[in-house]
Amino acid sequence: MLFLARMDVTFPESMTEETKADFQVKEKEYSGNLQREGRMRDIWRVVGEYANYSVYDVADNDELHTILSGFPMYPYMDIKVTPLAKHPNSIK
Repeated sequence: MLFLARMDVTFPESMTEETKADFQVKEKEYSGNLQREGRMRDIWRVVGEYANYSVYDVADNDELHTILSGFPMYPYMDIKVTPLAKHPNSIK
């Protein structure tokens, strides 16, 4: 199953830059592993925002929930998920 997820990150103002940097390192490793495994097909940043769109290829809703809740920044994310289906006009 394919899903599109938009993730917006909002850190508390009290969070130090060092802590934010630590989260960013952990996020990069986690998302890199998902990409290498083929569960995250693609990731795109949203220009001018601390947000991204990602496409996930997973077995079901439960697997997607497990993946999303495993992100180190999960407690600071607002996530919107859209299930995707192949469009009949697609030539791929």
